[in-house]
Amino acid sequence: MLTLLKNAEVYAPEYLGQQSILLINNRIGKIGDVDEAAVKSLGVEYKIIDVKGNIVTPGFIDPHVHLLGGGGEGGFATRTPELQLSDLIQSGITSVAGLIGTDGTTRHLTSLLAKARGLEIEGVSTYIYTGNYDVPTPTITSNVKDDAILIDKVIGTAEIAIADSRSGQPNVHELAKIVGQTRVGGMLSGKAGITHFHTGPGKAYLSILHQLLDEYELPAGNLHVTHITRSKGLFDDAIRLANRGSYVDITADDETYQWVSYYKDHGGDLSKLTISSDGNGSLPKFDEEGNLLGLGVASTITLFDQVVATLKDGKLSLEETLRLVTTNTAEALKLDKKGKIVEGKDADLLVLDGESYQLQHVFAKGQHMFLNGEVLVKGTFE
Repeated sequence: MLTLLKNAEVYAPEYLGQQSILLINNRIGKIGDVDEAAVKSLGVEYKIIDVKGNIVTPGFIDPHVHLLGGGGEGGFATRTPELQLSDLIQSGITSVAGLIGTDGTTRHLTSLLAKARGLEIEGVSTYIYTGNYDVPTPTITSNVKDDAILIDKVIGTAEIAIADSRSGQPNVHELAKIVGQTRVGGMLSGKAGITHFHTGPGKAYLSILHQLLDEYELPAGNLHVTHITRSKGLFDDAIRLANRGSYVDITADDETYQWVSYYKDHGGDLSKLTISSDGNGSLPKFDEEGNLLGLGVASTITLFDQVVATLKDGKLSLEETLRLVTTNTAEALKLDKKGKIVEGKDADLLVLDGESYQLQHVFAKGQHMFLNGEVLVKGTFE
């Protein structure tokens, strides 16, 4: 299957000007001048789309999604539902990393793996983390290192909880062992080997991770820390951690564009910042005594909406904003075929209106998944 996008304003995420992009099956075949007549004469199935007036970007990569649902902090009736393919597509997400949060008892890593495989068959690129909040953390094999080496979709460990009453209350040595094993597993399997940390509202902020970097021979780049906007103090500490070389992640909400601007204004390393949706995770609210006040459910669409809000805010350039959900995430997770519009990489592309940034088209591995507000390819049971 050949798909030609012509008259595209291409942001790869760096601006490439007006170009044609030829997709050959699931890869980007050519960027530049493409002979339309030659495409038509090849005798193979083709599609030609004029995207004049629109911009073309890499598909978004979401590093933190609860594919199986999450929650349960308010009892069995508060478990959130599984994610569906359409949730990702209408959010411009073409690659996703799934994880388990608080509940590692009724949510199983083998089920997470099966869910990821199903979504991959349906059309998007999927990855998972082993583990959950707990330390010791659950695995599919005997340890996190073996999971990374032996299970193709496992790229790291998550979401290890710190500074939170729901965590396993780990000490720094226990965290260092997880980070070290995950790193070695990544090295031996050619994967990221990254440890993704859930940060709670505790006043210790990220001090245990600073201590880990101070006391152990572990690279800062193997840490990826999320939920960093719970307070200004935590966010400032996240900036310090990012400037040591770790990756930090903003969970998308209505104030994300303001936090992104603050991060840049206060000297945060933009190459170490990502944004995620926390899709289908629960959003519990607790009082100062730890009592549950209420629950919400995170949505993947918030990620797309906050990218648009950041673009319209204008504090970051279009290129800087796109990197937060494309190249930065691909580099953190070591997804070599993702995050850029480059010949030979996966054909994961978004077409956005050049003025409103409204989503016009989604291509995932070359397959046309979304057109002008309509999801073209839905999950098996949608």
